[in-house]
Amino acid sequence: MLIKSVLEQKPRSGVITIGVTQTVLTAIQKMCDETVGALLVHSEKGETVGILTERDILRFSAKRAMELSEVPISAVMKKNPVVVTPDTTLDQAQSIMTEKRFRHLPVVENGKIVGMVSIGDLVKAKLTETMGEVKHLLDYIANA
Repeated sequence: MLIKSVLEQKPRSGVITIGVTQTVLTAIQKMCDETVGALLVHSEKGETVGILTERDILRFSAKRAMELSEVPISAVMKKNPVVVTPDTTLDQAQSIMTEKRFRHLPVVENGKIVGMVSIGDLVKAKLTETMGEVKHLLDYIANA
């Protein structure tokens, strides 16, 4: 199964982004409003320059919680995020997430962001795929 299949199954087609000059507190509010665990960060020119995750904010907050309304996202985000393409397999994406300890991967096609997948999206897709295989095998056994 490919990442493009996962993106097709996601209810939301757009990717939630935030400007690099916004504050961490603004990012927290946006994540809560949109019920997402990560935001792609874009520059003033609209280029993707990073990714900000719940984990980034949590680590920052452990040391500097009083600064959330003042510190720009650029001080907390991961720059130049690792990305996958729609033709990346689920196994490849899961390997990247496991090895790099990521829970979110932006999906890029022809230099443009086309979506984002989470580890939860991949687990759900893999479970659906496995359940389909199990059903097929049970039908085969029943009809043999």
